[in-house]
This record gives sequence, C-alpha cells and structure tokens, in this order.
Amino acid sequence: MNIRFIFLLPAMLVSSSLFAQQFLPVKGIVNARDLGGYRMRDGRSLRAGVLIRAAHLAEASDADLDHLSSIPVTKVVDFRKEEELQGKADRPVPGAEFVRIPVDASGNVAAQASEEERKKFTGRKKFDVKKIIVMAAFNEKAKKVAREMYPTLIFNPECQQQFARFFREVLATEKGAVLYHCTQGKDRTGIASALLLAALGADRETIVADFDATNQVYEADVRKYSRRVRFWGGKDEEIEVVKAFLGANTRNFVKTLEEIDRRYGSMEAYLKGPIGLTDADIRTLRERYLAAPVP
Repeated sequence: MNIRFIFLLPAMLVSSSLFAQQFLPVKGIVNARDLGGYRMRDGRSLRAGVLIRAAHLAEASDADLDHLSSIPVTKVVDFRKEEELQGKADRPVPGAEFVRIPVDASGNVAAQASEEERKKFTGRKKFDVKKIIVMAAFNEKAKKVAREMYPTLIFNPECQQQFARFFREVLATEKGAVLYHCTQGKDRTGIASALLLAALGADRETIVADFDATNQVYEADVRKYSRRVRFWGGKDEEIEVVKAFLGANTRNFVKTLEEIDRRYGSMEAYLKGPIGLTDADIRTLRERYLAAPVP
C-alpha cells in the first residue's frame, strides 16, 4: 500500500467520535485508551472494557485508580525497564495483579549524550528527559535508535520473547480487563496493541489508525520541542528524532509492517512464528474479546 495514502486512513476509517469514546476519563494517566469499538474483518467488534492501553500509572489519582478498578482491570502489564521505574513506580490498582515484562526498544537515549551536551541543553537543572531528547536529536547514535526502534521491537529475538510472554499473560486472564503500558504508552504499547489487533482480526488500516492516534496526545510536545531543535540548527533529520521519541512515528511503523510481510508473508504468520500463537490461542482471544456482529 502506498505510504503517503495510508496516512489519510486513520481519519477516514476510524472516526474521531470513536477515539473520543476510547479515551478513559482519567486525569493522571496519559494516553489511556480502551480498544473497544474497533471492527474486525469478520464483522465482529472488539468489546469495551477488556483491553486498555496507557502510559505509566505513577501519577494516577485515587479517582483514576477507582475508575480502573470499576472496569474492572484485573491485570496490569508494565513494559518498562528497571531504570524507568525510578521515581515512577505504578500506583496499584485495587484488585489487579501487576506483571512486569521489560522490553528494551532502544537503549538509554539519554546515555547517547556527552556531559558537555547535557550542560549545553539542560544546565544544572533537574534532569528533564524532553530536554535530553532535544539534545539527542543531534546525536548520530540517537538518530540510529530512532530509525531502528520499531524494527528492533518486532524483529529482535529478546523483544519477540517478551511480547510472546505478554500474549501468555493476556490468554491467562480469563476475567476482567488487561491494562498494558510502557512510559508514554506509544511505542512498546503501540506495538503490543498492533499485535493484539492483528490476532483479533483487525485489518491493516485499523491497526495503523490505532497506532497513529497517539499523535493526538503528544502533538503539542512534538511541536514545542521541534521548534527548539530548529532553534539549535536542526533540520528535517533532527526533527524526525523528536517525532520518534515524543510522538509515534507512523511512517516508520508502516514500513515495519511491510517488512513483516516481506519476511513472514503476513502478520498472522509472524504471530504464529516468533510470537508462538496457535490457532487455538487466536480462537480463544477472539471468542473472549469480540462481540457478535450486529444483524
């Protein structure tokens, strides 16, 4: 499919009203969305209140946690690495089991910068990851990380093992909702959502639309820090780094999906290959999470 055309598809095929319904009424959890409402190729729709994607829960309010408990969320899967938890540990959701499945998408972006670069962009103030991203936009290693982030998540054997484990956790959760998240709820969480939607029978356009919806959340940050990169002399190549680390790079995501097709033949073959899903697993997921088509 033509990449330029596919960027028009989210707005065309998934209405803004559906996205508005999917965003949870929580104030302290960013990019929290119920996947319910997406229509699958067989005409069935994903049930509401069963699969929820989000950013971390460290700043969730008591009211936010009460809302998640009322859904009810019975399992929370955290894709973050150990160093990402410092000062940002999830607040517990009452009644939910917490499972950590650390997925390493890109390495430590901040570590790509020299001490001199850190001082140039951040001075002696408290560490600010967004300022570090401005700095990283000019770093060749960070540029490489930005380009390779999604292929790493999909094709790196360790990442594949972790996503396979994620599916086992989802399959083991027979009642209640599974909430899964990383730090910003966009890359690792976006890939997990794409794999789930593919297993449930969503078409390519729906998968891309869900992934791209994250950019509605982070649009202001991307615009703000892109201006800062321009101020420091950044060009389009540097802006792509900002888009990758503060937003969801839909163009690279689409290219990665096309590479899955090239290597495996289809997303289903990928799910049955390195992710290890069986026909019975896929049948279980669809029976559990999809509603019968409306006559």
